[in-house]
Amino acid sequence: MLGNTHFSDAIKYIGVDDKTLDLFESQYIVPNGVSYNSYLIMDEKIAIMDSVDPRGTKEWEANLAEALGDKKPDYLVIQHMEPDHSGSIGRLIELYPDITLVGNVKTFNMLGQFFENVPEAKQLVVKEGDTLELGEHTLTFYMAPMVHWPEVMVTYESKEKVLFTADGFGKFGTLDVDEDWACEARRYYFNIVGKYGAPVQTLLKKVANLDVATIAPLHGPVLVENLEYHIGLYDTWSSYEPETKGVFIPVASIHGNTMAAAEKFAEILREKGEERVVVADLTREDMAECVEDAFRHDMIVFAASSYDGGIFAPMNDFIHHLGAKTFQNRKVAFIENGTWAPCSGRLMREELEAMKNITVVGDTVTIKSTMKSDNVEAMKDLADAIVSR
Repeated sequence: MLGNTHFSDAIKYIGVDDKTLDLFESQYIVPNGVSYNSYLIMDEKIAIMDSVDPRGTKEWEANLAEALGDKKPDYLVIQHMEPDHSGSIGRLIELYPDITLVGNVKTFNMLGQFFENVPEAKQLVVKEGDTLELGEHTLTFYMAPMVHWPEVMVTYESKEKVLFTADGFGKFGTLDVDEDWACEARRYYFNIVGKYGAPVQTLLKKVANLDVATIAPLHGPVLVENLEYHIGLYDTWSSYEPETKGVFIPVASIHGNTMAAAEKFAEILREKGEERVVVADLTREDMAECVEDAFRHDMIVFAASSYDGGIFAPMNDFIHHLGAKTFQNRKVAFIENGTWAPCSGRLMREELEAMKNITVVGDTVTIKSTMKSDNVEAMKDLADAIVSR
């Protein structure tokens, strides 16, 4: 499924792994680090495909020098201006002051916001469908605005059939990690790109007729096999369609009573034939992974305590994250708990019904302090409605 980082004698990988980063974008846990990918195309003209985060500049500089030998690069193609990909541009120009920067109008509008000296460098402004001849290798540029910044573009190299996809098809984790691609690619997609499903759909349609043998993203492994699988997942994700039939139960419990009810409800669902039921403790588990699970499954049951006349904060935060990522096209249900004024069910429902194509299944189960036998009967009724959805 996943290829190594060597394409051919002409296209080389010069990126770096960052094994010490704890939080990507200062918010996403990356237990296996992250890679900053950069590529070099050697031809009559030499092109670098993106730079790397400042954390990896020295290693990247060494990789570039080794790959170049006694030659000098002619172009730096800037597909994305986010600092984890543009952060070494200033150093590159110090090393090679005659290099030409290749980007679109929006790229160069942003350049001066990140660097003071770089705007004086040579610039080649490209637009949709423009080509850059390197010799035997030809680059064609496709604009991909809001995947996930407005200046993003992707690049197709026709000789070796490589699609350089910027942050598209990216994944958390360094390149030497042996792990399933989809899990960390899914968490990356929904938390980094997820809000912009429509632009991703536009890009997928734009490049659908290209003869692609290799997908080269800016994070994670180069993809060389079973591309239909990877592209199919991106199509599903960006369409906001469920990937997996199953029930995800995110829980925000204060003293454990709401969690006890959620676990009992999961047991009831399994007894009634629901094959996949996933329970997550929002007070302890990685928020980004919970967001990923909500988008992955077709049915979500929100279980939360009431707190200060509202929704207990971990659930309130979770629903906010879903809304920010354009959560939609799902079936939902609710379990609420409260001692004197249970209100979280009503408030969660109001928040979710304000989102697009949300269908409420069954009646809200209301628990007062601790789960009782009548609550179990109500959960059985809700489970019947969910299983028959």
